[in-house]
Amino acid sequence: MADHPEVVPDVPDRLAYRVKCRLLGRPLVTQELAHETLSNPLALGVLASDCISSTAYGSEEMLRILVPVVGVAAFTLLMPVTGAILLVLLLLTLSYRDVVSVYTRAGGSYVVARENFGPRIAQIAAVALLVDYIVTVAVQTAAGTDALISLAHLAGNGYTGIDHLKVPITVGVVVLLMYGNLRGLREAGRAFAAPAYLFMIAVALILLIGLVRALTGGLPHADLHASGVVPLGTAGHGWLYGASLFMVLRAFANGGSSLTGLEAISNSVSAFRKPQGPNARRTLTVMSCILGVMVLGVSTLAHFTHAVPYQDGNPTVIAQEAHLVFGDGWLGTAGLVYVQLATALILYTGANTPFTGFPFLASFVAEDRFLPRQLTRRGHRLAFSGGIISLTVVSLALLIVTRGSVDKLVALYAIGVFTGFTMAAAGMTAHYWRRPGESHRHWKVGVNLVAAVVSALVVIIFAITKFTEGAWLVVVIFPLGVWALIRINRQYREEEEALGNVPALTTDRPHWRRHLVYILVDYLDLATVKALQYAHELRPDDVRALHFVIDAERARRLAAKWDATPGTTVPLELVDCPDRRLRHAVAGLAARTTADGETALTLLIPRRTYSPPLGPLLHPDSGNEMAKALEQLPNVAVTVLPFDVTREVERLRSVNE
Repeated sequence: MADHPEVVPDVPDRLAYRVKCRLLGRPLVTQELAHETLSNPLALGVLASDCISSTAYGSEEMLRILVPVVGVAAFTLLMPVTGAILLVLLLLTLSYRDVVSVYTRAGGSYVVARENFGPRIAQIAAVALLVDYIVTVAVQTAAGTDALISLAHLAGNGYTGIDHLKVPITVGVVVLLMYGNLRGLREAGRAFAAPAYLFMIAVALILLIGLVRALTGGLPHADLHASGVVPLGTAGHGWLYGASLFMVLRAFANGGSSLTGLEAISNSVSAFRKPQGPNARRTLTVMSCILGVMVLGVSTLAHFTHAVPYQDGNPTVIAQEAHLVFGDGWLGTAGLVYVQLATALILYTGANTPFTGFPFLASFVAEDRFLPRQLTRRGHRLAFSGGIISLTVVSLALLIVTRGSVDKLVALYAIGVFTGFTMAAAGMTAHYWRRPGESHRHWKVGVNLVAAVVSALVVIIFAITKFTEGAWLVVVIFPLGVWALIRINRQYREEEEALGNVPALTTDRPHWRRHLVYILVDYLDLATVKALQYAHELRPDDVRALHFVIDAERARRLAAKWDATPGTTVPLELVDCPDRRLRHAVAGLAARTTADGETALTLLIPRRTYSPPLGPLLHPDSGNEMAKALEQLPNVAVTVLPFDVTREVERLRSVNE
């Protein structure tokens, strides 16, 4: 057989596609997906940003609860509460090491819950993680903007000129993160990994210099009575009214925000290079150790410096610590600027972690048919574009509603986070319980069971102590979200059952006695001529051209032109439509034509397509609307025949030139 050169039709790209290529770069082909993976150092920078960056506000959120109740004693209570948080961190790290080792496909607690408890129970984990990711974007970006405003306050001697720009700045950062991730995972990873390491160095400098100054007796204290600080309570007042336990539990719940992002690696195991499980396990261990040291260090420094939260969130506790440790000289100011810029960068890029995890998770849930299937499709740069855009829209709405208040957003935070932790740990408990031959089975069952119980307790504590501060919204959203996902799944299953109910066919030939083709004519032009030619190719028993009369004078002119056009073999029939309900009239005619059950009718609708933006504005798209109105009629097939008017215009221009 002779080889023939491949013929590629000259199909012009649409304007929207050309703009997409200019903004996002060339499209990646599916074969390049294997190269869109992360090395361990790069994964630590990309996936650990959310977790590590919570150091910037975790200790502050604990103090925000303690200081108004027990005053200066809060700095003493801060340490045992931090110790409890670190104990939970240890348990969850051990549990998630098992998760990434056993479930090497991305999905985290959702996949664990699905495999061990079934798909319906797994939707609890799905909703928890989806809510967590959405709130994480809002919290991280809002806290990053707070870091910049804090720098202006401290380095600018109380300058507040950018305070009113908090929401616009934060919104702009979220949009920028969306753009970076739409370009593809590798590009986003390279851009967002460096800030994690810059922040680690910044915190290390604060802790190291703070330790030196503490040993030499030169570590200063913050002004507890400065204008704008959270009002100080008294220890006696708090203990006297029995507020201590409730207050400590609230502080512990707020401090749980320090552990957000711990699940990010388990949700993105497939983003690692092979062997994915061991690489994810090593990266998770390193991330948890770094987080533990940093949380303990920031809380310890707050314990000694008495850095107290401000009512409006600025300057932040970690910014005050940097200012106190580095001092007021030019070198101290340079150190403060570096710390705050690094903090802002890590918080902003910490918001990138959900842009990696949310689309992966949404695609898994959609594969299980609990979310729309569109979320399983990779976009222009092999990213799950639908998930990225959905996350952006909801996060922006949350930011605008809360005005970017970290304190208000944290109230929505930990329930989703720790519900996911609970589902993952409980799932791993069930996994090992069913495998009596597993090595170290009893140890693994015990660790995961304790992690599940502790995480569930945190959910209960947070739901109770923060209920009136916004947690009620999450409590309401959770059952509604689970119901919505199950409802979507039921719809998919019912549709599949309906489409799959195919009777046994004795023959694949139609049983109709006759086949008619009707062409709906609005104009006599090239689009209509193309439809006439196509109608004859179908070899029907009869072809009819129909014009439904809405404007009598226009119909008369169309009929005259039709009759005067040479070569027309199909007569034009005029059908009265006195009430101008065109779709109703066409549907009635089709129903009457096929009422005997032995007649098949094919309706051909010429559709003229025009280039945007003027085309859709100047020409209504009635063809598709007509097709939707007729598609449910039995024995009626509707075919829309597109004709590219813009291309014909360009052809004529080239001929005339």
